[in-house]
Amino acid sequence: MPNPRDVAEVLNRDFLETRSKVLDLAAALDRLDRAPGRALDHPPDRRLAQLRQALEALLEPGPGRAETVQRLFSLEYDPEWREKAGLAGPRS
Repeated sequence: MPNPRDVAEVLNRDFLETRSKVLDLAAALDRLDRAPGRALDHPPDRRLAQLRQALEALLEPGPGRAETVQRLFSLEYDPEWREKAGLAGPRS
């Protein structure tokens, strides 16, 4: 099993790409703030709430942030999803 990379190695490899993603995110949030109207806040738009929750999750220390953010944007499993989507039929 290979040894995990240390912090310096991860930063050397990933810093520029990560910095670019943070800048993209900042630009997207700026566009939301500059957009006319505040209709999305009344009633609150679920998507904005998810983005805010995800940003808060990113600030939490320790591993597990990716899983937390993925769960924020995912639906809970529904065992009847096939029927609700009109896909019910013979299963193989």
